[in-house]
Amino acid sequence: MALKIIASACTGCSACEAQCPNAAISEKGDVLAIDPKKCTMCEGLDFPQCLSVCPVDDCIVTA
Repeated sequence: MALKIIASACTGCSACEAQCPNAAISEKGDVLAIDPKKCTMCEGLDFPQCLSVCPVDDCIVTA
């Protein structure tokens, strides 16, 4: 399972990109996208790191 970013909700702030321990988040046009092949939902950590820093509610969801 992986996470995905809702493009219409993303502000492009890049806070999530810097926090991702798997480098699964990158710019895609004016917004960010999560590579589902790299996203582990931060397995081994208490909480997905991108969710912990995203300033927009419901921007990052389960794919």
